[in-house]
Amino acid sequence: MQIGEASGLELGQATRDAFGDALKELGQKYPNVVTVDGDVGNSTRTEGFAKAFPDRAFNVGIAESNMVSVAGGLASCGKTPVVASFACFLLCNAYDQIRMSVAFPGLNVKLVGSHAGISIGEDGPSQMGIEDVALACTFPGVSVIVPADAPSTRKATEAILEHQGPTYLRLGRQNVPVVYPEGCDFEIGKANQLRDGDDVTLIANGLMVAMALDAAAELADKGISARVLDMHTVKPIDERAIQSAAQETQAIVVAEEHLAVGGLGSMVASVVTRTNPVPMAYVNIGDRYAESGDSQGLLEKYGLTSQAIVEAVRNVTRK
Repeated sequence: MQIGEASGLELGQATRDAFGDALKELGQKYPNVVTVDGDVGNSTRTEGFAKAFPDRAFNVGIAESNMVSVAGGLASCGKTPVVASFACFLLCNAYDQIRMSVAFPGLNVKLVGSHAGISIGEDGPSQMGIEDVALACTFPGVSVIVPADAPSTRKATEAILEHQGPTYLRLGRQNVPVVYPEGCDFEIGKANQLRDGDDVTLIANGLMVAMALDAAAELADKGISARVLDMHTVKPIDERAIQSAAQETQAIVVAEEHLAVGGLGSMVASVVTRTNPVPMAYVNIGDRYAESGDSQGLLEKYGLTSQAIVEAVRNVTRK
């Protein structure tokens, strides 16, 4: 079964495509925005902005550390640099430069990591950003955002440009179901509730939101009522939404296309254990690297499916 099929969702753009379209459209509204690219603009989709505003686009070549340092310099001069590369290249290669040139001085740099997760498929593990959310969350003052679909990505793109301070936006390569066909309200730090329920809460982000909706539909057929939260902002996390879920439902299952350590599950657990402990379960990649293969096959092999969420619910609620 394809992602989104059980919940009747139609397939839409990849989030990287929606980001590229939005950035180009917003170029006139935000004249201080510039792009800094590491020679992958055709993949990150900053290429459209560069063609529309060539004097505001900088390609530093395959040198991610230099790219981030250049962005820090531009931000210190009053520009709003959007720095885009593959998630693994940006967060892993340039971690120290992000720390010292962006996070420590608190500069208004917009970090964008595309090709995140194992769903990039045949490119293989060397290019799969699976630890990026954990790394981004370690930077004090940096907001970390993982949108679920094209409409929310467009809103997230404008939100990071409006936000004063460093941000990290995580994007995917493959087309994903449209979770918000009528558009959505998007506020950094505020989760969106997509479905109500009182037995269990499913908290997800990225492509796992559509899978959580599929799982909720399957659970409803079995008499289990599942609330679904799109936790698009991992940091600052929406503590109020998590607390309400813990108080009003019997358990929480967190689903993400990321390693088990340091991502959305860890952030949610830190809130639950401090406020209102309830049984929890996690659907993620685990503590392992993936391999090369087609996107759907990899998601199934590494347990990132709606059925895995259903099984996690059964285990945590014993229903």
